[in-house]
This record gives sequence, C-alpha cells and structure tokens, in this order.
Amino acid sequence: MIRSELIQKLSEANPDLAARDVEAITTTFFDEISRRLAADGRVELRGFGAFSTRARDARTGRNPRTGELVAVDAKRVPYFKPGKEMRVKLNV
Repeated sequence: MIRSELIQKLSEANPDLAARDVEAITTTFFDEISRRLAADGRVELRGFGAFSTRARDARTGRNPRTGELVAVDAKRVPYFKPGKEMRVKLNV
C-alpha cells in the first residue's frame, strides 16, 4: 500500500472528514515519526510495533560495477520491530 491508497482508505472509513483533512493528519503522523527518529528517539505503537534507529559503523564497500573499493561513512538507519499482536496476525 502506498501513501495515497492509505489516505483514500482512511477517507472512505471516515466520510465525515474531508480528504484534505485526512491527508493533513496522515502527513503530520509520518512527519512526527520521522522527527522523533531524527532526534534519536523511539516511537512505539502498541499492538503494531516500534520504530527506532540503529547505528552502522563506517566500512569499506565495493562498487558492484567496477569492483573499486569505496569508503562508506557511519550512519543511522531506521529499524522496525513488529509488536506481538502483529506477529500473531501474520502467523495465523
């Protein structure tokens, strides 16, 4: 599912809300998750899962086309851990 499909489903489920309001809510929701992760925080949605970041050390990579060695900087990457209820639903 892509963002526009999510907004459409939410609009259909909440006909009392205007589509632009649903889009604003969705945008705010994702922006807040991103903002919290950028501040090295954690976002936990009970029954769904938890978003956090993990550190990756600097390393030497390889360009797959040329085989040339390339320095890859240290970075943080997003990580999602599904909650227990989601794991149960996926494995029924």
